[in-house]
Amino acid sequence: MEKITDKKQVLSASLLFMFLYLISYVTRINYGAVISEICAAENMQKSLVSLALTMSAVTYGTGQLISGFLGDRLNPKRLIFGGLLLTAATNLIIPVCTSPYQMAAVWAVNGFAQAFMWPPLVKIMATLFTSEDYKKACVIVTWGSSFGTIAVYALSPVCISLFGWRGVFVVSAFFAVLMSVIWMKKCRFENDNTMIVTSKITETNEKFGAKYLVLMGLIMLAIVLQGILRDGVTTWMPSYISETFNLDRRAAILTGVILPVFSIGAIQLTSVIYRKFIKSELMLASVVFFAGFISALLLFSVNGKSAPFSILFSAVLTACMYGVNIVMTCMVPPYFAKYGNISFMSGLLNFCTYIGSAASGAGLALFSEKFGWSATIVLWAVIALAGGLICLAVTKPWNKFKEN
Repeated sequence: MEKITDKKQVLSASLLFMFLYLISYVTRINYGAVISEICAAENMQKSLVSLALTMSAVTYGTGQLISGFLGDRLNPKRLIFGGLLLTAATNLIIPVCTSPYQMAAVWAVNGFAQAFMWPPLVKIMATLFTSEDYKKACVIVTWGSSFGTIAVYALSPVCISLFGWRGVFVVSAFFAVLMSVIWMKKCRFENDNTMIVTSKITETNEKFGAKYLVLMGLIMLAIVLQGILRDGVTTWMPSYISETFNLDRRAAILTGVILPVFSIGAIQLTSVIYRKFIKSELMLASVVFFAGFISALLLFSVNGKSAPFSILFSAVLTACMYGVNIVMTCMVPPYFAKYGNISFMSGLLNFCTYIGSAASGAGLALFSEKFGWSATIVLWAVIALAGGLICLAVTKPWNKFKEN
């Protein structure tokens, strides 16, 4: 398929993809944003209502593998369209659910629908854009997650005050349907030349599997560590601030605003460094991991002494993991184009992120309860250091893989 080279067209397509990703975030994290309101309004136990989040995380993570596989074989534009319609349907069904178990079942379907956004989108961008434009577009698209987070947490209270918690899902579904219409009209990816099944490629793929198996295993392990920190710190920072400084509402407000802002800055900075200074993806990932390690050490130094600086260094640590994420899940997959596996690799690597995310939930909770928050911060530092060392160790083998 012919590449888009006109700068205006590249920007227009990048913004379209960003709004798609923004809507996908709005229709996925809205449940978590209003979970307390659901519990209060419907007199349901928080542990039961939160079951939907667990189910969604499981189906979203596993769905990445299926979505990635299909994205290399079917038209990714239509896969995304189907995902949008399905997520709109689940957002419309949630308001009529009468039990937390029904909500869990519906939101599990939503998690699967959401999985059909990112891997096919990476395939479309890698196909439409030149290498340099792809790198810039990835940054713009990932802004959608931060803008979507800000939109949900800023507008949900307004929807709740006007329509109740159900209004949040209805409004989200409306935007998903609207986005699906815009998507089919504006996305220029029309044909599907994605599946490469020549004997030459098959032979190359076999050599890759034998020679670079350890390399990919270590890369996947680094991404798991990134997922533990990115979502673990995001999830448990409010609890850490609350228990350490007794600042419930203030911490919630600060963390709700500061994390997306810092993540946007980190993604932008990482992209600039990648395009202008450090061309090796794994070397750059190691540098950003080490920056996260330093942030964790600074967080430990102000632990129990300063709430603002604790929030600041926690936000920087999380932002560094967003920087690692864009390198590992956006910049690495295009190198598998000759194997016909861009979408699958994107799904596989993103799946690793959510293995880490799942592990961080109960795992960090148990660790903090048993050893306290000081030990938990030390654990965060160790994880960041380990991620940086792994990426540094595989930099040379990865560069050889790129050359081959």
